[in-house]
Amino acid sequence: MSKRFAVILAAGQGTRMKSKLYKVLHPVLGKPMVQHVLEQVKEVGLDEIVTVVGFGSDKVKELLGEQTKFVIQEEQLGTGHAVIQAEELLKDKKGTTIVVCGDTPLITKETFKNLCEHHEKEGAKATILTAQAPNPFGYGRVVRNDNNEVERIVEQKDANPNELLISEINTGTYCFDNEALFAALKEVSNDNAQGEYYLPDVIEILKNKSEKVTAFLTANFDETLGVNDRVALAQAEKTMKLRINEQHMRNGVTIIDPENTYISPEVLIEQDVIIYPGSIISGDSIIKENAIIGPNSEIKNCEVGKDTVIKQSVATDSKIGERVNVGPFAHIRPDASIGDEAKVGNFVEIKKASIGKSSKVSHLSYIGDAEVGNNVNIGCGTITVNYDGKNKYLTTIEDDSFIGCNSNLIAPVKVGKGSYVAAGSTITKDVPSDALSVARARQTNKEGYASRLKNKLKDKE
Repeated sequence: MSKRFAVILAAGQGTRMKSKLYKVLHPVLGKPMVQHVLEQVKEVGLDEIVTVVGFGSDKVKELLGEQTKFVIQEEQLGTGHAVIQAEELLKDKKGTTIVVCGDTPLITKETFKNLCEHHEKEGAKATILTAQAPNPFGYGRVVRNDNNEVERIVEQKDANPNELLISEINTGTYCFDNEALFAALKEVSNDNAQGEYYLPDVIEILKNKSEKVTAFLTANFDETLGVNDRVALAQAEKTMKLRINEQHMRNGVTIIDPENTYISPEVLIEQDVIIYPGSIISGDSIIKENAIIGPNSEIKNCEVGKDTVIKQSVATDSKIGERVNVGPFAHIRPDASIGDEAKVGNFVEIKKASIGKSSKVSHLSYIGDAEVGNNVNIGCGTITVNYDGKNKYLTTIEDDSFIGCNSNLIAPVKVGKGSYVAAGSTITKDVPSDALSVARARQTNKEGYASRLKNKLKDKE
């Protein structure tokens, strides 16, 4: 197989986005557009990737890192001018070069592979990725001759009435013979209304030299969408969302309302998981079989075990075991580990803490920087007081302990195995195993005091 290269065009400022954020960094399902493009195109088996960047390039470089080489297009003088910036890196190399825009996040690896294979099988100097557009207005039309060969690309403004009826459009993605590409680019002129160098002009140059130019017609017009404004960004988000959701449903996942469920591409979900509306699952999350997510839950970079239920809750960068119940309205913050059969109830916040098997934090508690053993019951309103304004300290609660309601555990502190902490206690010293700790003022009742106080207040009126 010949060598393969890619040039990703990512230098446009994207003025129509009306944003301070560099256009190709706008996210689709939580991931920047240009990252989607790079991850899909590299599946073709590329020997080298060159990304053309311009204004705001530092952030693109930071995002993509060593996955690609970079060249700078200092002036925005058209797509042909952008590609020629990669000449120093690619000009003398033999093989196939894919040219793709960084604002086309929906093109799949399968389409890139099929495009390359078609191009190489046909022995073409250039191959255009085309699609049948339901409404081709605004797109360049692909004009074919009587032998169904590509004759030229004609832009909307230059098309005659017959050409305007053509529905096969140029998507702006191409395969080229690498050497032929850079040779033809030297002949591209900027003699046009915009004074720019257009990549599609390479097609006409090659045709005039009797070189073979083909088209590969993709079956899915939607995946060729280029994102130039916020409306198209929303369309891309919806298309990718439904594509991913359909894939999961065909793999045995129940998604109650696909229109209102958001799952990022990296997420792994096993069979017989049920996802209710309003849920967002992103990052490197893994949802194991028979789990129930939602409604209105947000899960990012978490592993969720079998048969676990997470309702109306947020979980980030954590591991949640099997047969766990979370929520409603719980917040599991980074570096938490929830053991099997545990419960994290309503209005509970867990941060950088491990909760052991079958332990329960049922409601209205904050457990941070803590190690909680197995079969522990933590009563309503319990707080691990982990921060003194400068440093954070660990609270340890050993197996089979019982923490009464409205308790404050002042870290660093340890509650021994099988011990009890009385409701309303503020614990500042370690509690021995099997002990009862009571740390509160003794109750005093003053008979008749309430009546005297009320009369005193009346007299003041």
